[in-house]
Parts: sequence; C-alpha cells; structure tokens
Amino acid sequence: MPERFDAIVIGAGQAGPPLAGRLTQAGMTVALVERHLVGGTCVNTGCMPTKTLVASARAAHVARHGADWGVTLPGPIAIDMDRVKERAETVTRNARSGVEGWLGGMKGLSLVRGHARFESARTVRVDDRLLEAERIFINVGGRATIPDMPGVHDVPVLTNTTMLALAELPRHLVVVGGSYIGLEFAQMYRRFGAEVTIVEKGSRLIGREDAEISDAIRAMLEREGVALRLNAECIRFARHGGGIAVGVNCTEGEPELVGSHVLLAVGRTPNTGDLGLDAAGVETDAKGYIRVDDHLRTSAPGIWALGDCNGRGAFTHTSYNDFEIVAANLLDGEDRKLSDRITAYALYVDPPLGRCGMGEEEAKKAGHRILVGRRPMKRVGRATEMGETQGFMKIVVDAESRQILGGAVLGVSGDEAIHSILDMMACKAPVDRLARTMHIHPTISELIPTIAGELQPLE
Repeated sequence: MPERFDAIVIGAGQAGPPLAGRLTQAGMTVALVERHLVGGTCVNTGCMPTKTLVASARAAHVARHGADWGVTLPGPIAIDMDRVKERAETVTRNARSGVEGWLGGMKGLSLVRGHARFESARTVRVDDRLLEAERIFINVGGRATIPDMPGVHDVPVLTNTTMLALAELPRHLVVVGGSYIGLEFAQMYRRFGAEVTIVEKGSRLIGREDAEISDAIRAMLEREGVALRLNAECIRFARHGGGIAVGVNCTEGEPELVGSHVLLAVGRTPNTGDLGLDAAGVETDAKGYIRVDDHLRTSAPGIWALGDCNGRGAFTHTSYNDFEIVAANLLDGEDRKLSDRITAYALYVDPPLGRCGMGEEEAKKAGHRILVGRRPMKRVGRATEMGETQGFMKIVVDAESRQILGGAVLGVSGDEAIHSILDMMACKAPVDRLARTMHIHPTISELIPTIAGELQPLE
C-alpha cells in the first residue's frame, strides 16, 4: 500500500526545502525526497564553494599587488591549496548541515533518501517505498553537460563538481567553454598560480552579452595572463604523455595545446532523464527541460516543476523565486507569474558583472528605440579611491516610454550596485525617477542616477 502525503517534493535544492516549509506550516504532510546531498547545486557544487574559492583567489591577487596600495609584504606570496580547499569544504558543510537541521525541525515533514521515479501522476517510488500525493513538486536541478566531442571519454576531464575535489594546483588548466562557469574558474586558478587557457568555440566570450562587455572581460582576463583560443571549431581530446592534448582549430594558429588538466564548462543538463516522467504524463523539451506554464505547472495536473530542471532560469535566485511564485499562488491566493520576473544575474569574475533586464543588442532586436547612459569606472570616485577602476556601468532605456529596459555594472561591487536599476524596473518607475534619486557618497551606486540623467541615443 502506498504511503499517503498531502504533497511530495522531489529534490532538496533551493526551492524544495522552503516549499516544504510553507506546506508544512499550512498543516500539510510532506515527503521531501533527496537522492544525494541536501542543499542542491548552490550549497554543494555551485555558489557557496565556488564563491569561497573566488574569495581566496582575490585575496591572493590583492596580496600580490599590495604595493599598489602602499602595503608591502615580506617575501613572495604562497598558495596553500589544501587550506583553500578545506575552507570551501567547511563553508559547504556548514551550509548543508544548516539546511538538514532546518528540515529536521519541520513538523509534518518526512525526509526520504533515495532515487524517486514516477509510477503514475500521483505515485512516486523511492527504492522499496511507494509514496502517493495529490500535489507533486519537482526540484531536481541539473548537472554539467559532457558533450560527445571526439576523445572526450578517452581522457580524464573535470566538471565544476569534480573540480572542487581537486587537491593539487594544475600546471596548465585548459578550460573548454568561455561562459560564466568557465570564466570564473579560469581567473580563479590563474590567480592561484596555474597557467590557464580558455578554449571557446564562438568568436567571443559570453556570447549572450553585449560585445563591449565581452571585450572588456576578455581584456581583464588577458591582463592577468589568461590565454584565449576563440573560434575553436575542432575541439577534440587525446592523451599526450602525462597530459591532455586539446585540439583547438583546423584553420589557423597552433592546431592543439597540451594541458595537465581539462575543465569542461559548456553548459548544463537537467536531471530529468531517470525520473519516469512519461509515466506521469509530464512533458519535456528536446533538451530534457520540463515544460511549465506561467505558474510553473507542468503538462500533468497536480505536478509543478521548479528550479533549473524547468529551463526557465539557471540560478539559485530564480529557483527560490519559483518557490515564491508557487507558494503564493497555492497558499496565499495570489496570481504571481513567471512572466513578471525580470532577468537578473551576476558573473563572478573579479571585478564582477551585475546584469538585469535587456542589453543593448537584445533591446534593439526587440524593436525598441533606445537611449543609453554610460560611465567608465575610472570616473567613479569610490572605484578610484579603492584602486578598482576596471569596467563601466550603463543603463538602457526605451526612448518613447522612458521605461528602463536593463542595465549592467561591470566593476567593483557591480553585483550589488545593479540592484538600484533592478528595483526601479520592478517598480516600473521611469528613468527620470532614478535620475532624481539622491544616492550616498562615496559609493559605486551613486553614479547610477548620474548616468540615468545623461542618456544619449544609441548610434
């Protein structure tokens, strides 16, 4: 006989535990199923450990350049990779323990360990247990994509997950993929002291961004000694002595390079292929992402999909916002929608990139006649005082309505300053409201009203 619950939540990532909390607070019995580690990608293999490593790498970078601030350290800077790794593991372990403790105190919650598979739209089998509920929520996340490139299965390659277990400093790290994850690891390990080369199939880094952002980040990385091979149309792998040969290009430049380690950072794959979704009538797209409507409902009544597995966002904050939308609609009588959400994210190279809404190229493709306000970081007083003048900030505005379409802050505290623009967009305030807002001096954000008042047509 099946064990009956009011709700089943599959996956204990960023949406699953808070949703379980809201449901149990409403008096429901909930089974939360997790086959691996509580906390999901963010806690275990994503944000928390990687940003901890980024912080260690930044500390090394600042120490090496201390003389620029008038601080001289005795002797050369040394990197203790064991300590670096231990620090990241401690942050992750503490965060995961915190989530486990929170779940352990939820009245009405049963944490079920194991692999969940649908047997019908209302039943889920976890090993020898059969669970049943009228409401089922899928929050199974994703994993690193390993594409079928020539030779990829013949050599040891790393992903963002296995990279975290690496104890030694690579002699030469080859990062295949010039997007967000790849760039963060590339700069990080260069600052730790490794030789680093980024191999990217496209003509520029982070192709979804405006060209000036891509170019600025490329220049930042190259200044720190990261090598780039773009337009790499013949990526392939083979063993080469004690290292790995990576084929790069068939037409120009050296045809291959040899690294000691290879990190694949070419995208994510949803963890949906082994859930038995067909048995529940849950539809997926060609890439395996679960199709959802504006309220995160799947094609099967009574089943919702949240987080990375629905393809509607690949970030911790989008997963958590999925939870907020579902909980508000189910429990609070609201009508919150995915389509009301403004795109927002950060790239944690140093200095970071904060982004919200549309970029220039996206806005033009959408048919907007746009105005742009822009200011280089070297003209931001706070950045100059901190000795952190790389990058720029800009705001994109619809010329007719004067509504803010998007913004970017590439520079020190860019991941924080971008919220000034994002919040105005969420309030649907015209750009003139932002331009007339007094910000605190000296801060990075104080220049955002200034650029909002200096809009120019895009040539």
